[in-house]
Amino acid sequence: MEFDRVQTVASLSFDKETIPEEFIRPEKEQPARTASLGPVPEIPAIDLGDPDQENLVRLIAGASKEWGIFQVVNHGIPCDLITKLQDVGKKFFELPQEEKELIARPSDSKSIEGYGSKLQNNSQAKKSWVDHLFHRIWPPPSINYKFWPSNPPSYREVNEEYAKYMREVADKLLTTLSLGLGLDGHALKEGAGGEEIEFMLKINYYPPCPRPDLALGVVAHTDLSALTILVPNEVPGLQIFKDENWIETKYIPNALIIHIGDQIEDVGTRLAVHT
Repeated sequence: MEFDRVQTVASLSFDKETIPEEFIRPEKEQPARTASLGPVPEIPAIDLGDPDQENLVRLIAGASKEWGIFQVVNHGIPCDLITKLQDVGKKFFELPQEEKELIARPSDSKSIEGYGSKLQNNSQAKKSWVDHLFHRIWPPPSINYKFWPSNPPSYREVNEEYAKYMREVADKLLTTLSLGLGLDGHALKEGAGGEEIEFMLKINYYPPCPRPDLALGVVAHTDLSALTILVPNEVPGLQIFKDENWIETKYIPNALIIHIGDQIEDVGTRLAVHT
């Protein structure tokens, strides 16, 4: 039996010791067999509010070169706004299935926007244990509100406020990265599109999984973007591949995880799921 949405799979009354075959990863990919055991290094955590610009440039350039991923604190996005963003996302996935399907990505669409369970061009035989909502949040001419939920009612307001702060964070990161490369501060931003850079928001929803040792929420991948800015929560699972090991990231409350994308640099990540 094939299921359209992972959330539906998780809610059905199947044997709690099994998951459908299409979600079971090959042994070489199963998190229980491949995650690092014992002491592992932690990805760098950087104070984005550091008043010493030279030190900030040095730290971010070093973390980007050595890791390709790092966390930032004191980034300027209000903690209550992050809480609201997570709350409206959670409430969307709690809606009845029929209501979520109203903004589903059409099967024949060339766009990646909309509610769904896998991205376009994902031809893998095995499925990931995740549903998602994907849409643009900037610039205004690129936004298609057709794919923004009308419920919860505050969804649009919260996302528009978040987009304002997120652009400021991205600007600071791109400026700092440019300086770290010995370029003019505006170089990377201009190269990526200047004021017309597109910002995409993706909300991933990982239902509780009865066999997290066999499944992955997101398979090993790099990101096509210039930058990916992740808003994590307290549920663990995000892993990065470094020095031939999968390393789980440590959750820092209200921090952002910055992933240098393919347009700047490659680093592999994946997401393990939990019960």
